[in-house]
Amino acid sequence: MRIGYFLSSEEFTPAQLIEQARLAQDAGFHGLWISDHYHPWNDAQGQSPFVWSMIGALAQAVTIPVTTAVTCPIMRIHPAVTAQAAATSAVLHSGRFVLGVGTGEALNEHILGDRWPFAEERLEMLEEAVDVLRKLWAGDYVTHHGKHYTVDQAKIYTRPAQPPPVYVSAFGPKAIEVAARIGDGYISTFPDGDLVAEFRRRGGDGKTVQGGFKGCWAPDEDRGVEIAHRLWGTSGIPGELSQVLPSPKHFEQAAQLVTPEMTRQALPCGPDPAGHAEQLKKYEAAGFDEVYVSNIGPHYRELIDLYRREFL
Repeated sequence: MRIGYFLSSEEFTPAQLIEQARLAQDAGFHGLWISDHYHPWNDAQGQSPFVWSMIGALAQAVTIPVTTAVTCPIMRIHPAVTAQAAATSAVLHSGRFVLGVGTGEALNEHILGDRWPFAEERLEMLEEAVDVLRKLWAGDYVTHHGKHYTVDQAKIYTRPAQPPPVYVSAFGPKAIEVAARIGDGYISTFPDGDLVAEFRRRGGDGKTVQGGFKGCWAPDEDRGVEIAHRLWGTSGIPGELSQVLPSPKHFEQAAQLVTPEMTRQALPCGPDPAGHAEQLKKYEAAGFDEVYVSNIGPHYRELIDLYRREFL
């Protein structure tokens, strides 16, 4: 199983993300994930740079692969524009760019005032959007009149030698079926071996499966729990709430249901590598090909150094 580093756009400035990318490459990480958000999950995180600007900057800073984890190409940015952005990114990264896609969250996608569709409709939109992407990457003029999207005589001129792979995020059986059918790979943030097996059974056999998790390096476990709970207690919000809440303040309200002890149990905190080893083993046992780790809080240099010593 290959180990990569996850760049958290919600928490760090552009300069810090570039620094982390360089440190990760120097430490021996396989590749990079980078999140695509319009808003952070809460105000304490405090950042949210535009992912396509960051991907261009990363092309001048590192040579390891970069995957968006994940882009939602169905509302905030039209799939025809996403197609151009991803094609340029693939050219800049000499083919080492993967477009990770998903059905998104209202937190980021509602900003233009559009109705937030139900999950099944978003899956339908995602399938049509990926079809638009691939038609445009083929290099011909495209005119498309679909149920959700219209493209009128569009052609992408700056294209890589091979279209970028499309990896699909999925967390339920219907989404897994779509991911296996339309995706070149699968993305998840849960080490669920049953979903991985279902993805492969439905047509994903031989395709790359990527996963990711967070840790919080700190001088001691209690300090790590405090940092992680303050910045990412929102990640413990259960069910579909994370898909439908529209603003950071709503996530902050819902996160009051998440206790520090729940955060302690959910992710490795502090300087001990044992918690990271346990998480890595879970993803390996579930059948993941690649796993990406993100550091919560200011001590990302220490976490990257821990991985350099212990796991890479």
